[in-house]
Amino acid sequence: MSSRTSASPHRPLRLISGLAAFSSLAIAACAQETPAADPTPTTSPDTEISSSASPTAAAEGALVPLEMEILAPEGTPVPRFMVDASWPKLPGDMIIGQTPGLDVDADDNVWIAQRPHTLGGTDTGLTTDPPIARSCCRPGPSVMQFSKDGTYLGGWGEPNTGPVINGINQWPRNIHGLFVADDGSIWIGGNGNGDHVVLNFTPEGEFIQMIGSHGETDGNASTDKLGNPADIWDGAGQVIVADGYINKRIARFNSDTLSFAGAEGAYAADPTGGTREGSFDQSQATSTNDGGANPEATSFGDIVHCVVGTEDGLVFVCDRRNNRAQVFQRTDDGDLEFVRDIVIAPETGGTRTVSDITFSPDGKYIYIADMMNSEIWILDRETYEPLATIGRIGRYPGQFTWLHSVVADSEGNLYTSEVNTGRRVQKLVYMGEE
Repeated sequence: MSSRTSASPHRPLRLISGLAAFSSLAIAACAQETPAADPTPTTSPDTEISSSASPTAAAEGALVPLEMEILAPEGTPVPRFMVDASWPKLPGDMIIGQTPGLDVDADDNVWIAQRPHTLGGTDTGLTTDPPIARSCCRPGPSVMQFSKDGTYLGGWGEPNTGPVINGINQWPRNIHGLFVADDGSIWIGGNGNGDHVVLNFTPEGEFIQMIGSHGETDGNASTDKLGNPADIWDGAGQVIVADGYINKRIARFNSDTLSFAGAEGAYAADPTGGTREGSFDQSQATSTNDGGANPEATSFGDIVHCVVGTEDGLVFVCDRRNNRAQVFQRTDDGDLEFVRDIVIAPETGGTRTVSDITFSPDGKYIYIADMMNSEIWILDRETYEPLATIGRIGRYPGQFTWLHSVVADSEGNLYTSEVNTGRRVQKLVYMGEE
């Protein structure tokens, strides 16, 4: 088999996802029942809301099917999902904005990074003096934690969070990417004006350490400065940064000292392709000034969007603008060797495809978030062959607008986040294989 795999655009079968019997019951129930009442309290956020329904019944009542396209040969087992339309359960006066970061901790709690500043004045009417709205809303903090059942557990992070170093606040102007390390600490990045730093905090929001410095960048060859870092992975003795909104590389740092350990461009070569001039803005996400996606480009495109490591020594990198992921193998000395390309919907334009990557807990499947086509590709982890896609463009449960991030928990459930006008997170409940 060629080391380059292109996911086929041919889609022979489209259906509604979920185990057949359960899906049929769910669809029938949806047709017969009136919509459930909004569980969010309409009084003060301190009002306690009780229910006689069991948690299991409430969860099953909220499950709705989502669109699925089967690409695998008939009889091939494929994981199935349904959407928990009741997830998450925000406080009654809270709203979230664009959500460009998402991860799950060791207890299956879900952490998100969201952008309060992307909400408009009519979204946040409780924040004005006097308020212009009766009961909702105010923005949540930039970093938020939820239990797996969707209960809001708390959060932190705002423009004055800091740290302040040499008189400059290092908090990102436009937060981007979130990673929960094995020790429970939280890494975040940013792609706003001057966001050339990744920051590490305790779960309670206390600053620990950082790489780079706000307002200082020095290109692909720099050993101590970053571009606009999109994502972080911390494991196997290194912190690896997807340094991809200005630079076109992944940069590696030793976990114990944060000293520079190396940097790679596409195919594990030295980073090439130049840097973005000026600050990034979202209008550039759909620009065609690069001539379009090139899945065989010798350098990364100008949005190296994710970096994800695995326990068996692989590192997956999202080269979103070139509609591909690149897979690398960690060597004994910590360097990276190129393994293969994974090409997803290569003719796609707009925001392009490969936005984030996660894996089923049993290691059998790869899930790839496709931003432009607003779907999740399911690949066989052993063969890298595409098996199915789930989701479609839209604003209802199981549909996506600017699909940004995807992560799996220990039970096989998937969580997704959206940016631009999407501004939400969703839970896709694992229903088994069929």
